[in-house]
Amino acid sequence: MQNIPFSIIDAHIHQWDPYHTPHAAAFAVKLLGKHPKLLDRLVRLIKPKAVIETIGLTEHITAPYLPQDYAHDIGHYVIDKVIHVEASWHEHKGTGVVNETRFIESLPFHETSIQLAAIVATADPRQKNFKEILQMHQEASDKFRGIRKMAAVHPNKAVYAWADEPHLYKNPKFLKGFEHLAHLNLSFDAWVYSNQIEDVIYLAQQFPQTPIVLDHLGTPVGMFGTVGKRTGRSEKERQYIFEKWKFDLARLAELPNVYSKVSGLFMPVLGHRFHQQQRLATKDQILSLAYPLIQHAFDCFGAKRLMFASNFPMDSVSTDLVSIIDAFSDIIHTLNPNALAPIFRENAAEFYRL
Repeated sequence: MQNIPFSIIDAHIHQWDPYHTPHAAAFAVKLLGKHPKLLDRLVRLIKPKAVIETIGLTEHITAPYLPQDYAHDIGHYVIDKVIHVEASWHEHKGTGVVNETRFIESLPFHETSIQLAAIVATADPRQKNFKEILQMHQEASDKFRGIRKMAAVHPNKAVYAWADEPHLYKNPKFLKGFEHLAHLNLSFDAWVYSNQIEDVIYLAQQFPQTPIVLDHLGTPVGMFGTVGKRTGRSEKERQYIFEKWKFDLARLAELPNVYSKVSGLFMPVLGHRFHQQQRLATKDQILSLAYPLIQHAFDCFGAKRLMFASNFPMDSVSTDLVSIIDAFSDIIHTLNPNALAPIFRENAAEFYRL
């Protein structure tokens, strides 16, 4: 839709600055930031091939992405609130992760018309001082609402593993530490690949009072094309990935404390190849590709437990943000016009207690 009659809340953006903060590419950026082609070569040289396969290109992760960049990307759309979600802060051991919250809190959102409404930080429930880290996040910002601890690991080694074990959310140490999160009435962002949705089901069953949101609809790796050499190779295999994802998502949606974000659907790890073709997906292409996923998610979660989120700048490798909002809002409007306000604003406000 070109004209959404209310201000949008974007429930999932990332902000970073490789030049001035701990960042996985900080050394390469400081060394070759003025030479983009050489920088790209160096990042590809020093980073595992699986990382490049998963993110597609390097330019959008080596460049700063700050409030003014996001304000530019939204075009004519009115987005008055955003939620920052942790972005693999490189100072990840011990209490170092709290510095990301301090950094995000310091960003000049006041120079834009966009408000930083909430921060989803990170911490590892397996750590002995997990409770202390949660409290430090709270002290660092009154916008702190919860954490994300990524658990995305795929059997295909060509797909980057964002965790150090394949079933993190079932780890007894993780579950024991998670109790502190639950006691503090904080929320949890879960990110897994679709082969691990069962792990999110298990976690949500253990903590039925804790609000949990599944990021990126569970990221069905290879649904739109081959990833690595052995995932999504054929139409039959891609259909299996889709059907298995549908079955598992429906089971997850049976748990009333679980929401899901309509986001991350144009990351290359799903099998998209727009970046290799040096073009961006059009609105019509987004509509065609995303409709079956969003329709099923809507059938499962309904209008009250889905929330729009851009995942920018991560999805910028495949398309632009205006086209995403155009297409996603058209899809929701087609499914149920009355669902636009809940999905593009109200549900995020409720989930993150804005």
